Formats: sequence, structure tokens, C-alpha cells
Amino acid sequence: MCWTAKSFIRGLSFSLRCYSKDNHLQAICLYSKIKPPKCHILTWSRSPCNSTVPPGSILPWRFFSCKEGTKIHCGKEKITSLTTSELLYNDVLKSEQKNWNKISRRYKAMTKRIKEKIEELHNKYTPNLESPRMRVGENVYFEENGCIFLSKADNDKGNFHIIFSVEDSGFSDAFIQRIRISPDQRYLATSLRSENSEETTCVIMKLGDLPVVEDVIPNVFSFEWATNDVLYYTTQKNLKCQNVFMTTFTNQKHTKLVYTEQDARFFVDLYCTKDRRFLTINSNSKTTSEVWLIDCRHPFKLPVLVQARTKGVIYHVEHRNDELYILTSHGEPAEYKLMKAPVASTGMENWQLVYALEEKTKLIDLEMFSDHCIMFLQNAGHLYLNVISFGSHSVQSIKLPTWACAFELESHPEHTSSTCYFQLTSPVHPPRRFAYSFKENNLIEQAAQEVPIIANCHTTRLLAKSKDETLVPITVFHNTNSKELHRKPLLVHVYGAYGVDLNMSFKEEKLMLIEEGWILAYCHVRGGGELGLRWHKDGCQHNKLKGLHDLKACIMLLHQLGFSQPKYTALTAASAGGVLAGAMCNSDPELIRAVVLQAPFVDVLNTMMKPHLPLTIEEQEEWGNPLADDKCMKYIKSYCPYYNIKPQCYPSVFITAYENDQRVPLTGVLRYVQKLRKAALDHASRTRTEEGWIPNIILDIQASGSHCDSSWEDSLNE
Repeated sequence: MCWTAKSFIRGLSFSLRCYSKDNHLQAICLYSKIKPPKCHILTWSRSPCNSTVPPGSILPWRFFSCKEGTKIHCGKEKITSLTTSELLYNDVLKSEQKNWNKISRRYKAMTKRIKEKIEELHNKYTPNLESPRMRVGENVYFEENGCIFLSKADNDKGNFHIIFSVEDSGFSDAFIQRIRISPDQRYLATSLRSENSEETTCVIMKLGDLPVVEDVIPNVFSFEWATNDVLYYTTQKNLKCQNVFMTTFTNQKHTKLVYTEQDARFFVDLYCTKDRRFLTINSNSKTTSEVWLIDCRHPFKLPVLVQARTKGVIYHVEHRNDELYILTSHGEPAEYKLMKAPVASTGMENWQLVYALEEKTKLIDLEMFSDHCIMFLQNAGHLYLNVISFGSHSVQSIKLPTWACAFELESHPEHTSSTCYFQLTSPVHPPRRFAYSFKENNLIEQAAQEVPIIANCHTTRLLAKSKDETLVPITVFHNTNSKELHRKPLLVHVYGAYGVDLNMSFKEEKLMLIEEGWILAYCHVRGGGELGLRWHKDGCQHNKLKGLHDLKACIMLLHQLGFSQPKYTALTAASAGGVLAGAMCNSDPELIRAVVLQAPFVDVLNTMMKPHLPLTIEEQEEWGNPLADDKCMKYIKSYCPYYNIKPQCYPSVFITAYENDQRVPLTGVLRYVQKLRKAALDHASRTRTEEGWIPNIILDIQASGSHCDSSWEDSLNE
């Protein structure tokens, strides 16, 4: 029900290769392949994959594609070649699975110990965390364990009843991803997704004494109620959302197409303003956006354009008192700023500045209320809360606790709320709940959680000087009781793509490493979003190597300052972070001893040379277009992890990949592993060093799971 800048910024990155619980209802079964959570994070606001990405269908694997002009001689010959390739793929897959089964037996005792420790920390630090509550009028809705519950807002006795159950409704293999309640609370719309796929299905329930399934719509990504009985939704196909439909739940039901996006680089989603005056159709590429308005008082009228897309200008809108409040990158500097314009004159020439961010300040999130606007900001590694009062035209800035590295804004469906609730966390600090009161004008911590305080962990913020003199932030955690830090193992984290920040939220396994003497370092390299839009721009396309230079400078500074040393250093990355991690293995393998990669994107050039893949066109704004630009092709080839493998002494590498990954095809990972093993063995056979060092190149292929976040149980096992 609420819009936040965080979900909007995620929305601009929907095509990412990134990384991220008694009534019997009428049952309608959809897919046999939908698979479930047991306990899953619910996304109440616009949020792909929780992190964050749009669903799509499973792509066929390919070892090669036909380039333009290539002749395919006959149907029979084509079928034979595909069959041969499929057999090759199956043979390699079986070989890797056999190899993993053999290797994993060695680590049974270790994995048992680690699993028990992580479970212990989970039970200690996260037992009292409640599911997000969504208040609508006098009622409160929340989800737990695959059920949606309803209770009264003033309910002190804990009375509630189930209005939807995944299992009882025939969707036993799915988890709840998103919930929307109609304004009069007669209907509930919820989306269900499998852990093995990014496809989602929207189920509409008619609420009452005995809730029943009113409709089931497959392949839906985002959806919003325009009125009590009019629902707008976007459809998804091959990881793309380009069509918007409207469907009614009146006596004469009908569905019609409202909007179609023609540009393959753009992704469409929906949002309803906080005051429910407008429903917005948001069409975003990586660098450009366009918004259309649906007046919720007249939901059958055609959408009205706010501002035609302008290359390089991102914007999104909220509404208050007949004015649009526009979060945009328009103007100089090209960072996010808050502007406004009359509803009657929404063109860019009428946008007036309300608030501009300071240099190198990152806008993490923004929440609109009837008389206030709250901005969550990050500057020099510290989090701040800026409260804009529309009445007094004042801005109050509040520095949040120094240990905090990330936050999660709680849902505020009613824009008239007088309090803003959110949680602060870090990789080694469990979430702690805070509230800002507009009436009291102060920030208070909600002590009811009784979460134990982490007292034995020290947080340090550093700046490393990169090759071009740019200062790159590093966040370091270590045990305060640790002595001789240069002898302690170090785990370095990196991402550096799509303007997305490193994940700095709490993970039990990170706290476990701290307790066992590890040092954790988070390198906020260019290409990510930690220092704003410019930080991302300086690390994408023809600047991608800057991210690699940043990473090298960070690791070298850590070693120089006595945080571990190369033989005790491991590097970890997920998804597109695999580009920089894989490039580091090729360029400076002597700096690290081991690498851990999850669903890594390691074959950039081959992927970007295949425009038929669903994400290739969209991602040209991040990586460039090697098909149209020879310089771009040479540049990508200069850092692409797969193309730069050579016989040398590599660190050991552990990779987790997913059979059903729709964003990073398994074939690219298989190719990478095969080539890396061969290069490592070639080097060993040539050098015959006394140590006989041959790195372990291990690939664990998960049959279940996907590129998006998995359930707690699956994450624990992994």
C-alpha cells in the first residue's frame, strides 16, 4: 500500500542479475511446479524478488547461438545438433553433480557444526521479529507461515482469523509474495511464487464470513486496486513486464488492455499513491523513466502522461494536496532530488525544487505522509533521517546509531499516520525497531523486542585510494577480543553493479564468523549505489574496470593496515558481483586464497552478444552493446571473467548455481568452471611447484531454488 524510494529504485533495476509465513477456501490449482516457503519475507510494497527483480519463464540453455547471417541448412540437421548439445550439457551436468556428491562428503562434520551454530544464533536473535503489519481502517492484516491473518487494530487479546491459506487453497507449493487490500476491504489480492521459478500468480479473494477465491490470474507481477472493485495489473513474460490490464469485479466483469510498452529496454510496474488519489503506471529502463496517471476517482478514463521520457532522467511521483511530489534525477547535479508540480501542469518545465541532496549522499528511501516527508540517507557510511515539514518548510536531520548499516521501512498504508516505524540492522547486528514521532519530534527505540545487544563486535569505516585517486569506502567488522588481526581470516564482500548497494542486513552466518575470529570487509566499489547515481555511472559500461581497480585497492589497504593477509583472505560475491570477483581472480590471484560465488555472472561477452535472451537489450545500459560497438566488445573482453582465464596459480573457488536460474543461465557457469579447472591444472603441470598447490574448483548445482531469495530452511541448508 505504501510507496518508498527504495522499492522505486529497486524497480529501476528489475532486470538485475542481483542478489536478496481453519477456514477451507475454494481451491484452484495452477502449476504443479510452484514450490513453497515455510517461512518467507513478505513484500508489502513494490519489491521484486525481495530484492527484487521481475519474474519470467525458464530459458532454454544454449552453448552457442546463430549469429546474424548464419544459415541453418535443414530442419533435420538443426534437430540433430540441438540433441547433441543437449546430450553434452546433460553429461557435463551429471559429471559436476557426481563430483559435488564426492567432495561434499568430506565436509559433513563441518557442515553439521556450522548448521547447528547458525540455528542457535537464529533462535537467539530473531525469535521475536513479527511479520510486517498492514493497517487498513480499523483492521490489521499480516502474513505468517503461508497464511494471511486479519485482526482488529485495537486487539489486545491476540484474536485473529485466517482469511487465506496457501496450503488449504490448493497452492501448497507456493509462498505469498505481495498483498493488496481493496479500499472497502471486500477483496484481497495476493501473489504467489515458487522458489524454483520467478513466475507469479495473482489470487483474488472475496472476503467475508467465508472467504472464497474470486479469480486467479497467471503471470502477474505488480497489481493495485484503483477502486473497491477495479484492479490494475501487469503481466510478465520472459522476465519482462510490458502490458498493463484492468479487470473489474462488478456484476458485469470485464478485462481490457490499458497500456503497452513498446521499448524492450523498459520494464512496467504499478503503484498507488499514499492518499489513493492516483494509480501510476511506471515505465523504467536502467537510466530513464516515464509515468502515466490513472485517476482513481475515474478508473475507466485513459491514462494521462506526467512527463514524456527524457534520456537519462529518472522520476517517480507521489501526490499530496493536488500537487505531484516528484523524486527525480532531473537537473544538476544528476542525483536524486525532491520536486513538485501542480496536478494540472505536470510537465518538467513546471517542476519546482523542494529538497536536493548533498554531494556524495545516497538516498536510500523516502516515505510521504500528509504533512511530512521522511528521507533515509547515507553519507560517509553513516545513516541519517531527514524529516521535511511541509507546514513549517523546515528540515530536521537526525544521525542514526553508528553501528547501523541498513534499514527496513515498515508499511504505512495510511498517509495520515503520526509515527514512522523502521528497523535498523547490520550484517552482525540483528534488526532493532525504531519509531520517529512527528508530534513529539523525536526518535525512540522500541525496547519491547528484547533483542540481545551485540557487544563484542567492532565496526570500522575506511577509505581506500583507487588507481585514479578516487576514495572508495570500506566497512569492516571484527571481534573486539581478537588479537593479531593479521593472522585472522578475512572475508571480503563485493558487488558493484546496477547502482545497487551491497546487502548489509543481518545474517546469522556473518555473526557466527565474527564469533569465530573472522574479519568481514564490505567494499563499496564504483558501479554500486553507495555514493549515489554518479557512483553507479562511474562504474558501468566503459567504466567497469574502475570497479576492479577499486576492489584491488580495498584489499591491498586492508592487508597494509594489518587486517589479515593474502593466504588468509577469501572473496565472496553473488550474481553480477561475480564479474568483479572473477576478474580479480584473473588479474590479481595472489591477493586472495579462496573465492565463494553464488549464481555468478561470469560470461559477460557471450551473454551480451545474444539479443534473443530476455535481459540482453535491457542490460546494454549497464554493460554496453558489443554487437553495435567494436570498442565496447573489446572493452568487455578485457575484463570478462570467462575470456581472461589463463594458466596461472588461481585461488580455490566454490560456486553455487541453480538449475532453474532464469537470470544467469547454468551453461555459462558450467563453461566457466570447465575452463578454470583446465587452466589451473595446466599451470600445475608446467610449474610442478614444491607445494604442489592445485586449487579446489568446486561447483554445487542446486536442483531447487532460483536466483531470488529462498526460504530460511533452504538458505540454512545452502
